[in-house]
Order: sequence, then structure tokens, then C-alpha cells
Amino acid sequence: MAKTANYNRILLKLSGEALMGDQEFGIDPKVLDQFALEIIAASSLGVQIAVVVGGGNIYRGVKDSVDGVEKVQGDHMGMLATMINALALQNALESKGKYTRLMSAIAMIQFAEPFIRRKAVRHLEKGRVVIFGCGTGNPYFTTDTAAALRAVEIDADAVFKGTRVDGIYDSDPEKNPEALYVPKITYAEMLQKGLRVMDLTAITMCQENKLPIVVFNMNEPGNLTRVLTEEGIGSKVVMSMS
Repeated sequence: MAKTANYNRILLKLSGEALMGDQEFGIDPKVLDQFALEIIAASSLGVQIAVVVGGGNIYRGVKDSVDGVEKVQGDHMGMLATMINALALQNALESKGKYTRLMSAIAMIQFAEPFIRRKAVRHLEKGRVVIFGCGTGNPYFTTDTAAALRAVEIDADAVFKGTRVDGIYDSDPEKNPEALYVPKITYAEMLQKGLRVMDLTAITMCQENKLPIVVFNMNEPGNLTRVLTEEGIGSKVVMSMS
């Protein structure tokens, strides 16, 4: 029996670090290829998919100028890093026959469209995967916040955050083997317990717009399709348990 997705349109947030695989920096072609196949399989269900990818595998916006780079300049460097990853993902998808559009929050008209909300929505309606680069285009905002903002702007059903773990835990499961898995939690409970699923600005934006956040393991083959079609996969942040 053919699977039916529980979502019509999603914003998929991928970290730049996820693209490293087992490397210390850069892009692992095997991981990139897997992610492209996951997105194509999910799109084949009829789900409209937009993607925001971070740049931490190449350069992370610095904090308090610890490496001598001024904060705003460092954030601009991080935005450029996201575009490198976005171009790589676009190439991986299109090499497998999937139509895409790359949109940038900063003008890069030689290889990316400027972000225009109506055009982004139209691309999604035509079945294209839309990749958003350069975050929000402003310093002091993370790609988590960019993902939340773009999700609200395109009227996505949820933000899907692909991670290296199965969902939300009460502590870091990669550091604490006794960490407890949390399949579902409200925004209020998450904030009370200090669980940083995304940065606070992103969480607040999702909460104010009643936008669910779904956290799942993107490194598990087939998991994106599973979390779109099955219950009990990944963790979900919601407004209330009712």
C-alpha cells in the first residue's frame, strides 16, 4: 500500500555539521548523496519541501570575537558558508533529476534567485525543492531562526529539524547514555526544562505562530519518509497535548 504523508509542506532544517559525516570539516559526498535521496523520496509522496542548511562545517559565526574576527563580519562569513552547502545540495538533487530553486537572502544573482516569498511558494507548488541560503541575511540571527522565519513565511505545516539523534532528550544522548527520550512536549514544558531544540529566537517564532517542530534522526536511511508518514517517529514540539 502506498504511503500517505501527514504533511503538505515542510521546512527541513539541516545543520552544516551533519554534512561532515566522519570528517573534521567540509562536505562528505556520501552524506550529501544520502540526504538528496531522502529529500527526493519524501518529495515523491507529494510533500512540498523547502530546505535551510547551516554552514558550521565550513565556518561558524564567531561569538565575542574569540578568533579575532569581528562578530558581524564573522556572521557574514557564516552566511557565505551556508551558500556553499546550499549549492552542493542543489547539485546533488539535480544530478538525480530533481528540479530545485536556490534562493538567497543576500543578492547573488549569478547563481541564486533573491528570496521573494510569492516566488518561493510558487516553486513549491510546482514540486520543486526550494533551498534557502544566507540565513535571514542579517547578522546576529542563526540558521535555526532563518528556518523558523522561512517556515512561517511560506506557511509550512511544520519545521523538521534533522539531527544525529532520534529526537528530543532531557539531556545530550551523545554525552549521557542515561538521557531520557521525549516523544512529545509542549513549548511551555520545553522552555521550562531548558531543552534547547533550536535557539530561543527560533523557538519563540514557532511558538507565536503555532508552528510544530519535529526533531528526528536524518542520518537513518528512510527516516525522513517515515517521520512524514508514520506516528511515533522522532519527537514533536506542540502548543498543547490536547
